[in-house]
Amino acid sequence: MIFSSFTFLLLFMPCVLLLYRVMPRRARMPFLLAASLLFYGWGNPAWLLLILFSMLLNWGGVLVMTRGGRKPSRAALAGMIVLNLLPLLWFKYAGFLADTWRQLTGTGFEFSGPGLPAGISFFTFQAMSYVMDVYRGEAKPQKSFITFSVYLSLFPQLVAGPIVRYTDLEAQLIAHPKPEYPEMREGLRRFCTGLAKKVLLADAMGRLWGSMNGNFAEAGTLGAWTGLLAFSFQIFFDFSGYSDMAIGLCRGMGFRIPENFDRPYRARSLTEFWRRWHMTLTDWFKAYVYIPLGGSRKGRVRRDLNVLVVWALTGLWHGAGWNFVLWGLYFAVLLILEKRFLLGKPRWERIPGWIRQAFTFFAVLLGWGLFSGFGTELWKALLGGYGAASPAALLKCAAYAPMLLVCAGISFLPAPKKEPWARFAAPVLMVLCFAALAAQGYAPFVYFQF
Repeated sequence: MIFSSFTFLLLFMPCVLLLYRVMPRRARMPFLLAASLLFYGWGNPAWLLLILFSMLLNWGGVLVMTRGGRKPSRAALAGMIVLNLLPLLWFKYAGFLADTWRQLTGTGFEFSGPGLPAGISFFTFQAMSYVMDVYRGEAKPQKSFITFSVYLSLFPQLVAGPIVRYTDLEAQLIAHPKPEYPEMREGLRRFCTGLAKKVLLADAMGRLWGSMNGNFAEAGTLGAWTGLLAFSFQIFFDFSGYSDMAIGLCRGMGFRIPENFDRPYRARSLTEFWRRWHMTLTDWFKAYVYIPLGGSRKGRVRRDLNVLVVWALTGLWHGAGWNFVLWGLYFAVLLILEKRFLLGKPRWERIPGWIRQAFTFFAVLLGWGLFSGFGTELWKALLGGYGAASPAALLKCAAYAPMLLVCAGISFLPAPKKEPWARFAAPVLMVLCFAALAAQGYAPFVYFQF
């Protein structure tokens, strides 16, 4: 089920929020689990088998590991991590690995792999964080299967995050408080903001990007750069919009989950950018990969190697393709160079902030070019290989110029102060979103493919 579909907006969301509000305390967790499974299985009921496997594996496996109050062994932890990764490797990477092997050796057969279940990367990482936190002694095993299953399948953030660690939700899941009406209003306002980001901004930028990447020879240099800029806005407003909706829905049910974005395009360094973009994924890799590898504690060379490993894995997490690996390594190299030669250096700090922000965004923009996967055709167009632009591309760019300016203003300018009238913005945004959805339908979220 899609947040921006009429089925969700007019039926599922209001029914779940209102029923959860009036449910007896003991019934809230079973009801929320049923609602979450309905949400996840709506598009493809077969996916329910996968998430039920993950629930049983991690709930039961941790109880077996800690039976009798003993400390889990490293062998048990490794076994649990492997079992968690196996479905992810099969559904997401089997086709990619088979294709890579065939290209390297000239042997093998065509294998496209099974379809990718929605959200598998997200709930797999959540499950592993629970297992590793219990192993470290940072969390206690959850004896209630229903409570653990709600943690793993909580429908607002199930499909595209934020990635929530069990320790962030444990007390809330046990208390499952009754949401008050001010919380519900606050949550719905946040949801409307996210919906507007997706429907009014991200989808428009996606249409512009699609019109340019369909024919780079016609788009030319101006069209390619404009399209890539639109893609950078699309992926930001699409993903941060989903996160806003997820946080708002959780708030409407009395839960608080971590923020995932903090105006990342205002960052003045790549290090700062990745502290503002997809923050829960960055924190996950830091806590469970970078620090266990030694972090920065074992010297500069070891730190740089750890950064390369983390960013190669970050790229692979985003997708089964060498363009994603290259994207991750691109940022790894830039981050290493930035830490060595720029950050904390007087000559860097003396550069005006807006120039550092522009340099950072340009580096990120080139990264999105790698991320897009369009390869040499895109780079040829960006470098002028197809000329300036066709008249059709110029007209398209001019038509979208006002929307590009709106996206740029929201992305680059400081956050506006909250005004008293801001509380009336949510109903207006909802009406505009319904009008847009009625006129053009809804588009899938970009991060559903990850």
